[in-house]
Amino acid sequence: MVKQRKKNEVDPSKKTKNEVYASGQYIPISDDKARRVIDQIRGRSYEAVLFILELMPYRACYPILKLLYSAAANASHNKGFNKADLIISKVEVSKGTTMKKLKPRARGRSYLIKRSTCHITIVLKDISHFKEYKERIHFLENLPEDARERNLFRLKHNGGGNHNGVIWDKK
Repeated sequence: MVKQRKKNEVDPSKKTKNEVYASGQYIPISDDKARRVIDQIRGRSYEAVLFILELMPYRACYPILKLLYSAAANASHNKGFNKADLIISKVEVSKGTTMKKLKPRARGRSYLIKRSTCHITIVLKDISHFKEYKERIHFLENLPEDARERNLFRLKHNGGGNHNGVIWDKK
C-alpha cells in the first residue's frame, strides 16, 4: 500500500539539487510555541541562526537547534556543501498527535492532561550557486554590447537555474 502525503508536507523527490533537509517528528512542544521561534529564523543564513537560537529564551529553541545541526551535517556530509553558504529556505511546523494522561483528583475523579507534539521540517539551500550566478552577470556587464546581450539572454534562460529570483520560500 502506498503512503499518501499531505499537501503541506515536504516531498523529498521535489527537491532541487542544492537543497537538503532534516525533519523531526513528535517533538514534545506545541506547534504555536515552535512557530514563534521558527518565524524568527526563516530566510536567514545558517551562522546567523545559530547565534539567534542560542540567545533566545524559549524552550523550543533547543530541538530546533538540534534539527538545524542535523540539516547542516546532512548538507556537508551528503552533498559536500560549505556551511557558510547555507540559508534556511523553508521551515514547516505541523501539529502532531496529542498525548493524553489522566491525573487522579479528589473524591475519585480524574483530570485530563493534554501534551501536544509537533513535526518540524527544515530545508537548507546552498547559495554558492547564486553567488556564482551574480558574479557571471557582473562579468558579462563589462563585455561589448552585442556579446553582452547574447550572453545575458543565454545565462538568464539556461544557466540561471529554476529559482526565478527567489532564494527562500515563505513556508
